[in-house]
Amino acid sequence: MSRRTDVRQTVKLRSTAGTGYTYMTTKNRRNTPDRLTMRKFDPRVREVVDFREER
Repeated sequence: MSRRTDVRQTVKLRSTAGTGYTYMTTKNRRNTPDRLTMRKFDPRVREVVDFREER
């Protein structure tokens, strides 16, 4: 099975604090077709902020 047709795809989560810090994670395309949002730690501002999926 190729990566393009795989159900789980790799997505990049970018900080909404404007620092440019990113996390890489995977998500299931069938269960979550919309953009992913997670609260994670941004070491550049040293606090927990929202990270949104980047396309």
